[in-house]
Amino acid sequence: MEESSTPMTEPQDSATFDAYTLSEIRRAAATGIYDIRGGGTKRKVPHFDDLLFLGASISRYPLEGYREGCTTNVTLGTRYAKKPLELSIPITIAGMSFGSLSGQAKESLGRGATIAGTTTTTGDGGMTEEERGHSKMLVYQYLPSRYGMNPDDLRRCDAIEIVVGQGAKPGGGGMLLGQKISDRVAEMRTLPKGIDQRSACRHPDWTGPDDLEIKILELREITGWEKPIYVKVGGTRPYYDTALAVKAGADVVVLDGMQGGTAATQEVFIEHVGLPILGCIRPAVEALQDLEMYREVQLVVSGGIRNGADVAKALALGADAVSIGTAALVALGDNHPKWDSEYREMGTRAGCYDDWHEGRDPAGISTQDPELARRLDPELAGRRLANYLKVMTLEAQTLARACGKSSVHNLEPEDLCALTLEAAAMARVPLAGTTWYPGKESF
Repeated sequence: MEESSTPMTEPQDSATFDAYTLSEIRRAAATGIYDIRGGGTKRKVPHFDDLLFLGASISRYPLEGYREGCTTNVTLGTRYAKKPLELSIPITIAGMSFGSLSGQAKESLGRGATIAGTTTTTGDGGMTEEERGHSKMLVYQYLPSRYGMNPDDLRRCDAIEIVVGQGAKPGGGGMLLGQKISDRVAEMRTLPKGIDQRSACRHPDWTGPDDLEIKILELREITGWEKPIYVKVGGTRPYYDTALAVKAGADVVVLDGMQGGTAATQEVFIEHVGLPILGCIRPAVEALQDLEMYREVQLVVSGGIRNGADVAKALALGADAVSIGTAALVALGDNHPKWDSEYREMGTRAGCYDDWHEGRDPAGISTQDPELARRLDPELAGRRLANYLKVMTLEAQTLARACGKSSVHNLEPEDLCALTLEAAAMARVPLAGTTWYPGKESF
C-alpha cells in the first residue's frame, strides 16, 4: 500500500474562537451561569505604554536631579471645602471595601498611605476602626448600596466620595458572595450572614444631576462644609459626566477607566464595558476647561496605574492626581510567587489569581477567613506599600526633570508623543516623528 503523497496541514487556531473562548463556551454550557471574577480587564487596550516622553535637550533644558528640586504635592478640594486635603504626593489609594478585603489589608492600606503622606479610601460597607485609626487622611465612599453608611462616620472622615460608577463595571453594581459575609461584615452592612449580596447600580434617592446637586448640598450641611466632596464616575462619557459633576457642585472628579479592578462582577462587564483611561483624560480636561474650572476642580484618574511613568503621563495629559487599587494590593503581597503552590491548588497561578470573590486568597488580602487573614502583617505590608509609593513618586519626578519641569504638575501634552494611531487619537498627542494625530485638521 502506497503512502499518501499529500502533506499534512498544520492545525490552525482561530483568532475568534481561541482556546479561552472555547473554554468559556464549554463552561457556560455546563453550568448555565455567567462567570464572576475580580481584577480588571485582561484584554490589551491602548494604555500609557503607548506614549513616550520627549526629554529636554537644546530646545528645552533638563533639570539636575541632585541639585534642582521637583515638587510633587497637590491639594484636593479647593473649590468649596473649608478643609481641603494637602497631599505630599499625587498618588492616592482607591476605595476597596472591608468585606472584599480583610481587616488586616485595610489597616495596611491606611498605614502605607499615612507614611507616604496621601489618602486611602473606605470602599463599600462602611468605615472600620483599624482603617480610621491608621489613616491620617481617609476618604469615605458614599455608594448606591448605602451599606454601612453612618452620618457620624461622614463627620469623622476627611473627604466624601460619591460613587456613581466604577471603571470595571460602569452601569453595574458589585457583588460580595456569602462566604465573605462574616459576622462582622454582616453587622456593618446590616445583612444576613453567609448570603450573597449584590450592590445597587444606582443611588436610591436621586436619578440625575439635579438630584446629585441636592445630595451634595445635604452632605455639605451634615459635615459643616468642611469636607471635600468627590464624585467618582466610570469612564464611559467622560466629557458630559465630568461637566455634570462640576455643575452639581463637586470639588473633585474621580474618573476610573476600564482597566480598573473590582472585587467581583460579571466578566462580561470587565471585558466589554467602558473606555480605557487613556481615552478618558483629555475629554474630562476639555470639559473642565470649557467650564473654566480646570485646576479649580481637581481631576483624579485611575484604572491600570502601575508605575511612576503612568503617573507622570496621566499628569501630563491634565490630571491633578491618580489613584491606585490593584497595584496597591500587589504591593501588599497579593499574587505573590511564595503562595504559588496554593494558587495552583485552586486552578490558577501567582500573577493570574482573580477569584477574589471566593474568599480563599492565600495572601490574606481578599478574604474574611481569620486563618488566612492572619498571614498578612499590617505593619510590614504598610511599609511595603509606602516603599512602592515612594518609588512611583521618584520615577515621576525623574521624568519631569528630564522634561525640564520643576514640578510634576508642570508636565503637559507637549511633552508626549504616541507610538500608535489609537494612542495618538485618544491622548491627542502627535504620532512619534510627526506633528499630527488623528482628528487634527492639518499636519
